[in-house]
Amino acid sequence: MKDDWALALRTGLPDTLRVLLADYPRDLWDSTVPPDGVTRFWLDRHIMFRSLLAQMEDEARRLYDGAAPPEPAIRAVRRQAAILLSELYGHHKIEDLHYFPQLASLEPRLGAGFEILDADHHAFEGHLDALATAVGTLIGAESEAQHDAAGRLQARLDRFGWFLDRHLFDEEEIVVPILLRHGEGLVG
Repeated sequence: MKDDWALALRTGLPDTLRVLLADYPRDLWDSTVPPDGVTRFWLDRHIMFRSLLAQMEDEARRLYDGAAPPEPAIRAVRRQAAILLSELYGHHKIEDLHYFPQLASLEPRLGAGFEILDADHHAFEGHLDALATAVGTLIGAESEAQHDAAGRLQARLDRFGWFLDRHLFDEEEIVVPILLRHGEGLVG
């Protein structure tokens, strides 16, 4: 894999990995993705990850600004982080072990894309650990240190959010067109 395709450096996928988007552009997915199939489930998981992250960002900001009572805000962050981290770990594992090999076999010319996504998952491990640490620091902070811990969590969430969105966006541009082209029944 080229270094400039690394998650921390990437601003998008190379055109050679976006070839199926010409036939299956993102703006038509809402009208072409079956409402109850694996593609919709996949996209809904991504929506859930983004939503949980946004909720955590909102709670951390409100806590930092003094606009939220600390105990309920910290409980909410803890709950949201537990769900987000657990679901992301599981999501990445099933993709790496099950979905990606199947999808790569359907579109061998996109093999480099799955190498990129796999490398993203490995890069994400450090970001997931750092996010868990920041949340743990907030949870364990004494009341006089909660403001600073909330600020550090906000900074971590900003960085994590950029990586998460970049990865999810690129993954969608590789996976969804393959599923739409080859049919959802091929993956399961």
